[in-house]
Amino acid sequence: MDTLFLDYKPFFAIIGDIIDSKKIQDRLKVQHDMTTVLNLINEKYSQSISSKFMITLGDEFQGLLNRGEYIAEIVDTIEREMHPIGLRFGVGVGSITTKINYDMPVGADGPAYYNARKMIEHLKNSRNKKKEIKTNIGIEIENGFYLSELINSIFSINTIIKSRWTPRQREIINTYIKCDEVQGSTAASLGINQSNVQKALKISGFYEYHRAYKSITKVLSAFEENCNV
Repeated sequence: MDTLFLDYKPFFAIIGDIIDSKKIQDRLKVQHDMTTVLNLINEKYSQSISSKFMITLGDEFQGLLNRGEYIAEIVDTIEREMHPIGLRFGVGVGSITTKINYDMPVGADGPAYYNARKMIEHLKNSRNKKKEIKTNIGIEIENGFYLSELINSIFSINTIIKSRWTPRQREIINTYIKCDEVQGSTAASLGINQSNVQKALKISGFYEYHRAYKSITKVLSAFEENCNV
């Protein structure tokens, strides 16, 4: 049975990968945009970052967190800012067995990175085998199989919800988030009525999507509180 009481200091590794990057015509622009987004992440979440987010290969990026409460938010932000570029994310929770360099994510090692890499490879292999993909993000927790399964199920449900968003709904949702989830400000920014914002958020299933991510955040936030090391 899984427990939140850990016998290791938890770190949270995120490895991201651009899907079908070789088919992108302007790869230089995509890399530039990705660098810009990752720099914003590094600045906004600096207190929770153990090793900065940066591009490590042409189509791959990674970073290391010392807290789990912002994982869903970070992944969601990168995905929204890079849309329509397809991305997948492997999240690994576990210990780090080497020294950590804040300015360079490459070089650190341990179960946190093993688990993140395992999930990225799982998503890649599933796609290559033409299996039906229900999610573009997976998490693996050291000594936490059942908890990993539960969170991955929530990720899958959220993937289904957002896959059904129309371009207009996505625009309203993105603006709503950037406006600190204030409907009036969102409506003013887009030049529409507040009722249109409210309707789009409701019909798109955004509230269910958002509530699910908050549930993941609560679970991952509890890791640091229940560490026995």
